[in-house]
Amino acid sequence: MRLDLASTVFELFDTPPRFTQDRAALDARWRTLQGEVHPDRFAAEGAAAQRVAMQWAVRVNEAYQRLKDPIRRAAYLCELNGAPIEAENNTAMPTAFLVQQMEWREALDDARTVDDVDALVQQVTDHRQAALTRLEATLDRDHDHAAAAQQVRALMFVERFAHDIDQRLEALGQ
Repeated sequence: MRLDLASTVFELFDTPPRFTQDRAALDARWRTLQGEVHPDRFAAEGAAAQRVAMQWAVRVNEAYQRLKDPIRRAAYLCELNGAPIEAENNTAMPTAFLVQQMEWREALDDARTVDDVDALVQQVTDHRQAALTRLEATLDRDHDHAAAAQQVRALMFVERFAHDIDQRLEALGQ
C-alpha cells in the first residue's frame, strides 16, 4: 500500500477539492480502494499487515462517507480552507432563517395528518435543494469559505428538522 495517512479525503479519492463531485466516480474509487486495502489481501503477510490494512479500510470508508454527503463534504472543505463550522459554538442565524424555522416547527406541531406532514416535507426538500445549489456556488465559484460555513450551519438546522419530520411521520404510522 502506498497510501499516505496525511492525505486529504480528496487526495485519497484522487478527486479535486471542490463541492461538486461525480457520485459514480466516488463509488468506483471507493470500490477500488476497498479492494486495495481489504485485510484479506494481507492474510499471508501476518497480523500486523492486516491491522494496518484494517486501519486503511476504516480510513477509506470514513473518507467515502464524508465525500458522498454534501453537507459533510462542504463542512470539510470549509475546515480545510480555514473556516471551521463550529456548529456547537456558533448558532447565530439570520432573522429570516429563524422565522422560517419557527414557522416550520409550528406547522409540524399543528400537523394532524400524513398529508399535512407531506406538505411540509416538500417545503423542506425544496428549501434544502435550493440551499445546496447556493452552497455549491459559494464554494466552487466564489470560494467564500466563511460564507459557506454559515450556509452549512443553516443546512445542519434543516437536516435536524427533516429528521424531526421523519419521526413525526413514523408516529403517524408512515
